Amino acid sequence: MIKLGDKVKDTITDFEGTAIAQAKYLNGCVQYLVQPKGLKDSEIIGSVWIDEGQLIVTLAAENTIIDGNEIGPGGGVRNHP
Repeated sequence: MIKLGDKVKDTITDFEGTAIAQAKYLNGCVQYLVQPKGLKDSEIIGSVWIDEGQLIVTLAAENTIIDGNEIGPGGGVRNHP
């Protein structure tokens, strides 16, 4: 299962980055917006929507921030100051 903040890799294109958003469609399709790390020609590389079935997690996120709350590896919510 992919969580926002996980480092992921597209098994078809080898595109790698961080899962920064998730979309769920009425037909059951789930996609993740993957933002790669780094710059190209001093510009941010664009993020890409990729189907969930094509992605593998390469590094699980330790903590994820959702609505100003930190979701730790144990699943608990901690408020940020």
